[in-house]
Amino acid sequence: MNSNIKIHVLNIPVPEGTNIIIGRSHFIKTVEDIYEALVTSVPGIKFGLAFIEASGKRLIRWEANDEDLKKHAIDAALKIGAGHVFVLYIKNAWPINILNTLKHVQEVVNIYVATANPVQVIVAETDQGRAVIGVVDGYTPLGVEGDDDRRERHEFLRKIGYKK
Repeated sequence: MNSNIKIHVLNIPVPEGTNIIIGRSHFIKTVEDIYEALVTSVPGIKFGLAFIEASGKRLIRWEANDEDLKKHAIDAALKIGAGHVFVLYIKNAWPINILNTLKHVQEVVNIYVATANPVQVIVAETDQGRAVIGVVDGYTPLGVEGDDDRRERHEFLRKIGYKK
C-alpha cells in the first residue's frame, strides 16, 4: 500500500454575480433532493449543481436550471475530484437564503464554504482517491474594525434589508 499523500491547492472560479457553495454529501439522490430544495426555497433562483459519485460508476451527477452555472459546477467538480463532494453555483439568491434548507437535506453531511469570494480548495490525494481537507475563502484580514467600520456594517445590513 502506497502511503504517499499529495496536496493540491485548486483555484475554483467564482464568476461575477454568482455565489458558490461546496459541501459533502453521501448518496446519489443528493442531486435531485438539492434541486427540489432550491426551487422550492427561492423563486427565480438560477443554479448549477454537480455531485461527485464515490462508488459504482463514479460519475459527476448534475442538475441545473442554468446552462452556464451547470458548466461551472461540473468543471469545478472535475477539478476537485473528491468523492461525495458537491459544488453548487447560484444566482438570483444568496447563500443565506438557502443554507438552512441545504443543511436539512438528509444526504448533506456538511458545508465547506458558501461565498462570492475567490475560493481555493485544498485537496489531499492518496492512491485510493481524493479528499477535501479545507477551503480558503477570500483573503487574510487587514486589521480590526473601528467605530466607523462598525457603523458602516450596521447601515449596510439595514440598507439591504437583513436588519431593521
